Amino acid sequence: MTGDKIRLYLEHPLGEGQTLPLSGPQAHYLFGVMRLGPGNALRVFNGRDGEWRASVTEAGKRGGLLRVGVQTAPQRNPPDLWLLFAPIKKARTDFIVEKAAEMGAARIVPVQTEFTNSERIRQDRLQAHAVEAAEQCGGTFVPEVADLTRLERLLADWPEDRHLMFCDETLAGTAPALPGGLGGAPWAVLIGPEGGFSEAERARLRALPQAHAISLGPRILRADTAAVAALTLWQLSCGDWG
Repeated sequence: MTGDKIRLYLEHPLGEGQTLPLSGPQAHYLFGVMRLGPGNALRVFNGRDGEWRASVTEAGKRGGLLRVGVQTAPQRNPPDLWLLFAPIKKARTDFIVEKAAEMGAARIVPVQTEFTNSERIRQDRLQAHAVEAAEQCGGTFVPEVADLTRLERLLADWPEDRHLMFCDETLAGTAPALPGGLGGAPWAVLIGPEGGFSEAERARLRALPQAHAISLGPRILRADTAAVAALTLWQLSCGDWG
């Protein structure tokens, strides 16, 4: 892989002529894994200032320096969309976070429901997966991955202006449909656990004025498949894919 195809997320402010220090893991990735050296180019972003071309000025085993050149892409922020999902097995939870970052979620919130199988997550590990997804898909924005939150607590403080697309497996077989005219509004998509929502949770969701219960088609989908399907449906109906 040529250096110009390598993208690296950095937390430093970016601007032409800036010098950027590299951490040990970043230096290992660039110089040990990708075999870059002084003079080689790559692209960098921080989630706020767009994408920039940078070149290696110092390369070491435990650190290094980059020098920022010209901007190669403006900042592109996703729609104001949250993905709420109940964590499942580790690899499939990783998949959900990666795909949500690629597909334009602005915030990712793991939720604890009555039937959630996983009672804990590694928030820092999932955030790293979101960073890697943004690096690989050409994004300039990295969604925040929140810590695990109980669904009932989240709904108790639900923002009045945020619509909630609630994927209800009991509606399987009906046509998926979202209300029109709500593009540009704050939204969230909620995916339930492998065992589905409890009756109490479903009643609570249906009573929420901002909630819109929808089907994801004629079949009940696995949780990771449902997340991709729901994000696709929302993006086509209300997002920035149109």
